[in-house]
Amino acid sequence: MKASKVSSFFQKYTMVLALVLVTIFFAWKTDMKTLLPANINNLIAQNGYVFVLATGMLCCILTGGNIDLSVGSVVCFTAAVGCKLMKAGWNMWLAVLVMLLAGLAIGAFQGFWISKVHVPAFIATLSGMYAFRGFSNIILKGETVAINNQAFLDIFGGGANCYVPDFIGKGEYIWPPFLGGGNLNLTCLVGGILAVIVFVALTVRRILVQKKLGISQSIIAQVITTVIISAVILWLTWKLASLKGIPTVLIWIALVLLIYNYVTNRTAMGRHLYAVGGNEKATALSGVNTRNVYWFAYANIGMLAGLAGILTAARARGIDPTYGEGYEMDAIASCFIGGASAYGGTGKVSGMIIGATLMGVINQGMRIMSVDVNYQKVVKGIVLLVAVMFDVLSKRQKR
Repeated sequence: MKASKVSSFFQKYTMVLALVLVTIFFAWKTDMKTLLPANINNLIAQNGYVFVLATGMLCCILTGGNIDLSVGSVVCFTAAVGCKLMKAGWNMWLAVLVMLLAGLAIGAFQGFWISKVHVPAFIATLSGMYAFRGFSNIILKGETVAINNQAFLDIFGGGANCYVPDFIGKGEYIWPPFLGGGNLNLTCLVGGILAVIVFVALTVRRILVQKKLGISQSIIAQVITTVIISAVILWLTWKLASLKGIPTVLIWIALVLLIYNYVTNRTAMGRHLYAVGGNEKATALSGVNTRNVYWFAYANIGMLAGLAGILTAARARGIDPTYGEGYEMDAIASCFIGGASAYGGTGKVSGMIIGATLMGVINQGMRIMSVDVNYQKVVKGIVLLVAVMFDVLSKRQKR
């Protein structure tokens, strides 16, 4: 029984342990450069689009291992539309709305063919990948379009001032000399502490509900997990507070993750996504319109691709026809590495976060070590293969 518990523990937390080991390895090999506040901030900013797209990709994968190959092209297309509109003098928020609606319309269009006409998702989104990359080139005419709207850059994370202002300390609080000195963003620090308090309160509430309902869960394991996650949040908060504070892109990432964590765990549509991926025929017999579930998943990822386009354009301070290439692969890899099943019906937003962070740490670590780009692709491919192989072997063992 003890061996079984140990095996179950490692199966559940394999990617968490892998993330810890990879982080330690790159910190060692780069003389702790990967843990510098500036590099942690860059890790968040550079991978903002990954977290957003992977959240939408997870919903598609849950329906039965389906993926969307077009999201990279949709990111480029929506960003191209928005940049052109802002360059033409449109109001920033109106341009942002058009970008989101364009992404939603594209997702709904592709979802129609998948859900109603029964075109395989792979084929429908592959055609979209080619088509919208072509539309992006047509709109941009092969040129780079820059963004000069400073408010857009600051709000969506593309400038030197793209941080939440220090409302509490006003950027004037200084660490004591025996702690290293330097300015400290008190708003960021207080925000991190409040986030930990809310997280601990929700965990305690969940444990009490489990106890009341007689659900058998290891309280010790949940407490240990809560302590570790809280410590990580506080450490990241301290690192960001010692730089410039909370980057605005982190606010958008957090909103997306919190909303979709709630959707997948607490709503009927979330349960339907898991049900369709688990057994589509049984789900249909229970009265669920499974075709609409597919439609939702693809319309949803289209809208999130629009948001990723906004973040990408702000980060790059513009757009060119090559942006978005390979984004779909980063999103897919994050989901599978984070524990989503290649067969559908299994996967969590929390796992996807771990997968996306692991990919980000590997990318940044190898970049700081000046590893050849081709070898970087080899390493990412191996990591993805190992993650999917682990899922396949785990399911075979259960059978």
